[in-house]
Amino acid sequence: MTARIPATLIAGDGIGPEIVEATVAVLDALGSPFEWDPQIAGAAGVKAAGDPLPQATLESIRRTRLALKGPLETPSGGGWRSSNVRLREEFRLFANVRPARTIIPGGRFDNIDLLLVRENLEGLYIGHEHFVQIDDDPHAVAMATGINTRQGCRHILEYAFELGIALGRKKITVVHKANIMKALTGIFLETAQQMYEERYKGRIEMDSIIVDACAMKLVLNPWQFDMLVTTNLFGDILSDLTAGLVGGLGMAPGANIGADAAMFEAVHGSAPDIAGKGLANPTALLLAAAQMLDHVKLGDKAARLRQAIHDTLNVDQVRTGDLGGKASTREYTQALVSRINNG
Repeated sequence: MTARIPATLIAGDGIGPEIVEATVAVLDALGSPFEWDPQIAGAAGVKAAGDPLPQATLESIRRTRLALKGPLETPSGGGWRSSNVRLREEFRLFANVRPARTIIPGGRFDNIDLLLVRENLEGLYIGHEHFVQIDDDPHAVAMATGINTRQGCRHILEYAFELGIALGRKKITVVHKANIMKALTGIFLETAQQMYEERYKGRIEMDSIIVDACAMKLVLNPWQFDMLVTTNLFGDILSDLTAGLVGGLGMAPGANIGADAAMFEAVHGSAPDIAGKGLANPTALLLAAAQMLDHVKLGDKAARLRQAIHDTLNVDQVRTGDLGGKASTREYTQALVSRINNG
């Protein structure tokens, strides 16, 4: 019997508890290696502990250094700051890894296999903002500070180059806006070019592209790209675009990787409008669980999980409503479990 791997489990808000329950059931069928420590965050954290990120949750992740989480509610405009961003900062989860692979063929785009690596801790996205009052308008001027550091750029670029080489990727494309934001994203492009010349030339191909041109080319011909690496805000936007190429956020997993901890999640939101109705599609979180299995060096289980998802959707044709099927969350989960047990 292999030693169990301690891991924090955060059910999250909205459809979170449903898709987390489904994912845990499927992992159990695989012979889950994880020993779960259930914790709360987001709106559930505010309700139970008066904090969207309770101390007990943080302490659990400090102990396990590994977490699987459902979507957390973040109020728009006001309210509390994003728990996702706070978690990334707290545990220095500097790399966000977002694969986009076609699972169900016959869509607008077929045979997509893209990998996007996004810097997770710097840039404009970190939310260092304030208002300046003029006369009687307290929100007369809005200001945001974006900071990219040489060290932060090196950190994410080294991770991306090494990951690309380890996975046998052919080409990595550096996405920037250095034609306009010459300092803020120029430092990212400049660091990439230096590192490539010094360490990675001949081991993987590298090119670069301006972010708006990248968005257009991804829609026109996504197959020209293999792997993308970019700064925080651009990565947030482009990773949703690449998810759209393979069927939407219901198919989009994400890994947040740091030196001392890693957190795996579905990229989509908490979808409160369908919570509790049995309509939620757990595929994104299941694919995130496959990334988690890869991370703990259980690639065989990860491959079995991905194959079971593929076969359930394409051979058995069991699909939730967002994928054009009629299966409930529970029915889809049972079909997956049955695939794993009989596969």
